[in-house]
Amino acid sequence: MVNIKNVVVVGAGQMGHGIGQMALMAGYNVTMVDVKDEYVDKGWNKIDEGIKKIEAKGGLPGGKTAADLMTNCKKSTDLASAVKDADIMIEAVVERLEIKQEVFKNCGDNAPSHCILASNTSTMSITDIGKESGRPDKCIGMHFFNPVPLMRLIEVIYSEHSSDESINIGMEFAKSIPCLRGERYIAKVLKDRPGFICNRVTAPAQIYQNYVFDKAVDEGFSWDQLDNDSRSGPMSMTVLADYVGIDVLYHGQMYYSKTLSPDFAPGKVITKLFNEGKLGMKTGQGFRDWSKGRPQVDKKAGKARINKMKYPIAIMLNEACRVLEEGITTSWEVIDETLKAGMNMPGPMAANVNNWQNQVEVLNELVELTGKEYFKPCELLKSGKWVEMK
Repeated sequence: MVNIKNVVVVGAGQMGHGIGQMALMAGYNVTMVDVKDEYVDKGWNKIDEGIKKIEAKGGLPGGKTAADLMTNCKKSTDLASAVKDADIMIEAVVERLEIKQEVFKNCGDNAPSHCILASNTSTMSITDIGKESGRPDKCIGMHFFNPVPLMRLIEVIYSEHSSDESINIGMEFAKSIPCLRGERYIAKVLKDRPGFICNRVTAPAQIYQNYVFDKAVDEGFSWDQLDNDSRSGPMSMTVLADYVGIDVLYHGQMYYSKTLSPDFAPGKVITKLFNEGKLGMKTGQGFRDWSKGRPQVDKKAGKARINKMKYPIAIMLNEACRVLEEGITTSWEVIDETLKAGMNMPGPMAANVNNWQNQVEVLNELVELTGKEYFKPCELLKSGKWVEMK
């Protein structure tokens, strides 16, 4: 097993600087890399700010100070040079395949032969990302969740060529990364399939979400009325979409539409916002106006009564059974734990061990309502045999 000391994070944005911060707190030497000095500086400053906040609360390990840790954080715009001594590289750049492939080729050409090359992609094929690296056995997925310091889940993903040794190194490294809210949960993903476990199980709910967005517009309801339909979490439906990013939703849905089903194609509302550059929080405008901070939903606006929570629950159960069918994992308990750690929500499996027949009926109803064939119950769900795959 490789003794990891030097970590290179490529991409200093929100995910990248979160990974860098927690790797520093784990005691590693970290080099942050991006294409421009201003991007690297911004990411470095965010790390410094984050660690100082933890220091102020007395939360740094081993009596270390923020200044101590930041001496182990370097900056670079020269990837080839930055990876010369790397033991692991974690790519956290924009979700565009060609850019990720360029990163992996550069690192494959310049990193030491033992260096693990990991991608933080949320959806894309690890096999495709690493195919030009010259070391496909060393290429793995390592999917962190946002914000990295607070979300417990890391998915460690096999490509079609990843060696068991590379995955084991990735698992051990992931376990060493601290979390500010409890113990990390590391999910081993056995197959390189779109969305892996967590995002795959929740992805089809976006098909229903697009239906709801478009129907609200067609019937003349406001976003406040739609958000009041189901206010069960810290963010409402449209505010959460803005927070995630309209561009992230759009590109993810386009990817799933090509790799899973055309039913995933972005709806009219998401497409319009994307084309207008209204990408949510990052641009100050999406569904909502973010110019004065997080938007507040008007609870007095009434309800649209379009979004019904029974449908997303049935959708997730069906997709979780597909995950089992495809061998992405072999345990429904892993799926539930993954959703809990990555989304702060209960997984769909345990709650439906004795109720799955009703969910089959709900899905058939949903197909009639939306016309989306992807919602049809899969064979494993209809058989009930998934209950035994604990």
